[in-house]
Amino acid sequence: MHYIGRFAPSPTGPLHFGSLVAAVTSYLEARTHQGLWLLRMEDLDTPRTMPGAADAILISLEAFGFEWNGSVLYQSQRTAYYSEVFERLQTSGLVYPCACTRKEIADSAVQGIEGAVYPGTCRNGLMPGRTARAWRIMTEDAPASFNDDIQGAIHQNLARDIGDFVLKRADGLFAYQLAVVADDAAQGVSHVVRGADLLDSTPRQIYLQHLLQFPTLQYAHLPVAVNAAGEKLSKQTKARALDNANAAAALWTVLDFLGQHPPAALQRATTAEVWQWALGHWQPGRIARVRALTFSG
Repeated sequence: MHYIGRFAPSPTGPLHFGSLVAAVTSYLEARTHQGLWLLRMEDLDTPRTMPGAADAILISLEAFGFEWNGSVLYQSQRTAYYSEVFERLQTSGLVYPCACTRKEIADSAVQGIEGAVYPGTCRNGLMPGRTARAWRIMTEDAPASFNDDIQGAIHQNLARDIGDFVLKRADGLFAYQLAVVADDAAQGVSHVVRGADLLDSTPRQIYLQHLLQFPTLQYAHLPVAVNAAGEKLSKQTKARALDNANAAAALWTVLDFLGQHPPAALQRATTAEVWQWALGHWQPGRIARVRALTFSG
């Protein structure tokens, strides 16, 4: 099977060190497997999208020497496609409308791995006088397991750990879980390399792939870069934006973070020289098999 990887940032702000870790790793994995590396802009969540962020991300990626295959895919332009995929799931009889508010769910649910587990209140139909807010898919009370290339064997029970999850939100937008599965299938993606903050989402995505008869992908979830307080580097935790003028030094730091032991002299090299060394010395087996690593830069 031909290797097709992708990098899929959300344009909620500029790229930061954590973003660069995922971009570098997915790029090196694709290129060392003689594969394609696609670029997808996950701008479906329009309330969180920052104006100009998508263009700034492209400028940064070019400054850092990334070369992607084909055109950039923008999720905000693919609503019609997501509707088609959603309708396919509706015909299965497993998708149902939900009228519950977040407070109602929190008041009646047990806690799972990502917060409140939806208790199935609307599974058998809406109560009289209630109006649908979102659309959910029924999950199975059965083991859901996969083998991650970095994190190893992952086990989950969707019904108990997550509950029936949302496919279409109360604001009318399609949920991330649906969009990412639909786009990976449409683009022929075979391998996904991303941060371990998305590890617990993967069983949901594999479940949807199975229902839609899409291929199941191979996953690798990287340790997330966190600050001294253990918080993931992000816009919310005031992670510093990448400095496009110092791309080579930042790439060296990423390689060091990933356990690749780049030579110190490479810190003063050009961006092209750093990439040349990385492509020739890439050893994914050196990546720490943990969900998070502290980054003090």
